[in-house]
Amino acid sequence: MIRIFLTGYMGAGKTTLGKAFAREMKVPFIDLDWYIEERFHRTVPQLFAERGEDGFRRLEQSMLHEAGEFEDVVISTGGGTPCFFDNMDYMNAQGQTVFLDVPVDVLFRRLRVATAQRPILQGKSDEELRAFIAQALQQRMPHYAKARYRFDGSRLESRAQIADSVERLRGLLGITPPDCP
Repeated sequence: MIRIFLTGYMGAGKTTLGKAFAREMKVPFIDLDWYIEERFHRTVPQLFAERGEDGFRRLEQSMLHEAGEFEDVVISTGGGTPCFFDNMDYMNAQGQTVFLDVPVDVLFRRLRVATAQRPILQGKSDEELRAFIAQALQQRMPHYAKARYRFDGSRLESRAQIADSVERLRGLLGITPPDCP
């Protein structure tokens, strides 16, 4: 049975790598934010606005525990998921946890072009955005560091890099592809 939780800051490549890895392993992929949005017919920002951060984080924890019971699955968590309640301990108990470690400069480059899709980043100058990422990453690092595995997520820019990253992750986790004996 495969149950893998990908953690890391926004823009780390959790969804990109998770989708590719799940496809290679022939198992479903779940992006926890999308899972929540589909279940509640609201976007994450809407749920934040309606419930406040504490209310959203409780909902997120509940959905993590639900999805974390599925077998043969790759789950991409929200960037803040590991930082609340017992979420990291729960994920470590349920499956293999992987922290996608990406340098601030790479996160900045990726997030700088995606500020329209991420309300928390809107309106920030380049300097403010870089400082925001660095500070948030530093605050979250103790939680991310609890993952069983640390994986360099900085090489996910092309199909070749993604394919190489899938192979490196498979090797790190010691998982054989489904069509290999």
